[in-house]
Amino acid sequence: MDDDAGDASPPPGPPPAASAPSSRDMAASPTSSRSVTETVNGSHRFVIQGYSLAKGMGVGKHIASETFTVGGYQWAIYFYPDGKNPEDNSAYVSVFIALASEGTDVRALFELTLQDQSGKGKHKVHSHFDRSLESGPYTLKYRGSMWGYKRFFRRTALETSDFLKDDCLKINCTVGVVVSTIDYSRPHSIQVPDSDIGYDFGLLLDSNEGIDIILNVRGEKFHAHQLVLAARSSVFRSRLFDDESAGDKDKIDENDDLKVVVIDDMEPKVFKAMLHFIYRDTLVDDYELDASSSEGSIFDTLAAKLLAAADKYDLERLKLLCESYLCKGISVASVASTLALADDHHAMELKAVCLKFAAENLSDTLMSLQL
Repeated sequence: MDDDAGDASPPPGPPPAASAPSSRDMAASPTSSRSVTETVNGSHRFVIQGYSLAKGMGVGKHIASETFTVGGYQWAIYFYPDGKNPEDNSAYVSVFIALASEGTDVRALFELTLQDQSGKGKHKVHSHFDRSLESGPYTLKYRGSMWGYKRFFRRTALETSDFLKDDCLKINCTVGVVVSTIDYSRPHSIQVPDSDIGYDFGLLLDSNEGIDIILNVRGEKFHAHQLVLAARSSVFRSRLFDDESAGDKDKIDENDDLKVVVIDDMEPKVFKAMLHFIYRDTLVDDYELDASSSEGSIFDTLAAKLLAAADKYDLERLKLLCESYLCKGISVASVASTLALADDHHAMELKAVCLKFAAENLSDTLMSLQL
């Protein structure tokens, strides 16, 4: 019998090896990096009231400021009314800046300024910033390390100078913590713009598109969106969607067939500014906030009235924005009325600033009140 084996094809071999990448294929995009060393600066003002009573506490004993944060570390100012070291025989007052938090080898620049209280601007400045190129930053090894001057000022000269007024000294301190970062370029990056949601919601308000409510504020009508109001304010949410709290004031406008809510607890211009925040998440322009302040009463300003509205309608961010704005205008003449305003509307941040300002400028504040 003949073998009937036909022509068999050879078995399949392994797939062909991939060709090695060429040098052109292996070339990477160029990159770069940059080391940036700079200082993170912060300042603190230390007011020492009752200097004469602090004298005699003893050599090496100090009065410490409240701690403050710069560059991620806690710092404090130490004032030694009888000097830091016995060898100076208490002839000088000493001032130091101390590292008050945990840290090792913290590098920083410092500046201590004794404020001239005569108004002449002749402050006594001891600055490490001016000498940084010569000596470099100062290194504080551990918590409690200090930089400063044992012989900061001769006591007899200090007590007859313009630096001491009403038994009070004022020391300004600036700390510059040295930080190093590496900036490096990425082969590809995409820049993401800042959020513009406030702008978009502002356009929605201006366009009147989709409005479903009219707010009648002392006869002036404002159009809005119930869901936006409810999302931003718990007071509006309760008023608009809780039948029991809606009351009898809510009606339907016959012309627009829209729900009408009557607001009679603020002026139209104040409500307009509040509505601006609800949609745009920003304050109105500064010149509007200062409006009606020509008579001198802070309670007449739009900023003060807007603070009251924010407190009533549970708009915490608006409240803080108003507090921050009002804080910038605190003076000896206005601190008492600003404190009263803050107390009326539970503005705790503003109240704290007022109390601190009044304590630091006690004699001038009392004089302005004619007490």
